Amino acid sequence: MATDAEAAQIPDSAQPPVKKREIFGWAMYDFANSSYTTVVISVIYSAFFTGHIIPADSELRDTYWTIAIVASTLLALILSPFVGAVCDYSGGKKRYLALSTVVCALSTMALFFVGPGDFYLAIVLIMISNAAFMIGESFCGSFLTDLANKKNMAMISGLGWGLGYFGGLMSLVLVMGLITATPEENMADFIQQNQIAMIAIGIFFALSAVPTFALVRERSTPAPGFENASFGKLMAAGLKEFADSYKLARRYKTLFKFFIAFMIYMAGLEIIIKFVGIYANQELAMTQKELTVVFLVIQVSAALGALAFGFLEARIGPKPTVMATIAWWIIGSLAIFFLPNIAEITGQKPVHIFYAISLIAGGGIGSIQSSSRTVVGLLSPASRSAQMFGFWGTFSRLAIILGLVVFGPMSDMLGRRYAILSVAAFFAIGGLVLLFVPIEEGIKEAEAADKEDAEAAKNGAAA
Repeated sequence: MATDAEAAQIPDSAQPPVKKREIFGWAMYDFANSSYTTVVISVIYSAFFTGHIIPADSELRDTYWTIAIVASTLLALILSPFVGAVCDYSGGKKRYLALSTVVCALSTMALFFVGPGDFYLAIVLIMISNAAFMIGESFCGSFLTDLANKKNMAMISGLGWGLGYFGGLMSLVLVMGLITATPEENMADFIQQNQIAMIAIGIFFALSAVPTFALVRERSTPAPGFENASFGKLMAAGLKEFADSYKLARRYKTLFKFFIAFMIYMAGLEIIIKFVGIYANQELAMTQKELTVVFLVIQVSAALGALAFGFLEARIGPKPTVMATIAWWIIGSLAIFFLPNIAEITGQKPVHIFYAISLIAGGGIGSIQSSSRTVVGLLSPASRSAQMFGFWGTFSRLAIILGLVVFGPMSDMLGRRYAILSVAAFFAIGGLVLLFVPIEEGIKEAEAADKEDAEAAKNGAAA
């Protein structure tokens, strides 16, 4: 018999048809939140934090940044399934998405008040903003089952990721226009411009997300008995659902098998995302300007890759597309490992070859995330979409921790070049596990669960 949460958000034939403007509005959230992860986490603020917020005599610059990222990851890891379950009970996906958006935008803008030496305040604000970003990403993904069907889910997911990378590109260009001073020329102006840039990114995120809340309908409904539930009642229900996670894993076996494969191969991708800037700067001696060019190249290729693989996914299916992108990344990571050899053979500068590798490999960033999100949507029953995408967020966070725990010590012991081999290993092992995940069987499991929930809701209404 279905639980109350399973009776919520049952697909209803009376629901209004999905319009193109809703799909655009949903995809615009990827456009909006990419500004945060691109500027704050990957390119601008991470370097500003380690270079100018941490005291000059500190030997723990990277350690403090790692603490901020790991703390935010753990916070999101703990909260993702819980808030997903609460969202499913209350039926208010847009409300919770809006809350996570506001928290992320405001805590990002609050970085304006962080100056040199205020690294503890910076860590707290990064922990809050990054956790809110991660949770909001899960809420955004949960709308996919409301807006897409089995046939067009891949295309819609690819559109979101594609727009997301263009959002990251535009926000990066915006910040480059704001930060014109250099530390060597005018340190005071440089610091102030970086602080102002955080306000700009918070505003960019919030304004770019407006189309999502203006155009996307709220199709989810509260579970029976939770129509006007207090926050305390929702918390108690969410805690109970979180405690029953093991039961969910047994009921939706295929989905959780996929989550294991996803966690492993995403660990490889998370290493690339978190360390590409450090690798390029310290191993290839790239300047900040050259690094920015690399990220611009990656943003463009990732956007095009998400759209291109979205078309491919619609033709061959999500699992073959994920496998293709995994193979793509194995080749890309091995190319980075053999970069000195390729440079010697071709007679080209390593930096120039790295540009080419970034252009090619970057196309796999958006595609592997987009096609993975599609698989989660296909394997998730509509009555538990927010909760299942909460688990998707949880395993994404686990991937970050797994990647950092393996790559960091390996890099210290063997050097970053040989640590890159762990990236190829994560992709290979994840792909191998994915081979044994029966996607079609999992789709049938989700469809059967929806039918059971619909029947339970009908019987409950009749009673």
